[in-house]
Amino acid sequence: MGKINTRSDSLDSKSNRKFEKKLHFYSKVKDAVASLTAQKSIAKKNNQQKRRQKKLKAYNLSSLLESLPELKAPRKPCNEDNIKLNCTSRQKLVLKEGQRLSDIFKDLSFQMDPLAAIHQHLLSTRPVVEVEEQPKKKRVNTNGSKKRKNKSKAGAGQQSMDM
Repeated sequence: MGKINTRSDSLDSKSNRKFEKKLHFYSKVKDAVASLTAQKSIAKKNNQQKRRQKKLKAYNLSSLLESLPELKAPRKPCNEDNIKLNCTSRQKLVLKEGQRLSDIFKDLSFQMDPLAAIHQHLLSTRPVVEVEEQPKKKRVNTNGSKKRKNKSKAGAGQQSMDM
């Protein structure tokens, strides 16, 4: 982009002005590109910070904790459940459970009616969970098309064919 001096002085001044204009234009373009890249990097950093803050907000469950009802302290599990079963502890457990089973077989109520005895034992040891049955809601047709009602008739035709 350098200029070549092959013309006279009158044309030389015109070419000098053209050359200066080009240099001025290129410097403006260079400055604009530099400022845009700087703005882009700043915007990128801001977006990253916003994403991090959103993630932190998502992991902050203190508001959920405040809205939940307080629960009683959980029961401590039995020590028997936490014991690792190795050979000796397994043998002790088998002996202990075998003794309990023989005691159950000797029980008069179990001998009279085993199922009733088991049922009574379960009622006394386990809490009764009451399940409220809610009527099933029919699904509403959302796409506006009509459902076929001929399915039951087609099913009856299939049964007669199988005979």
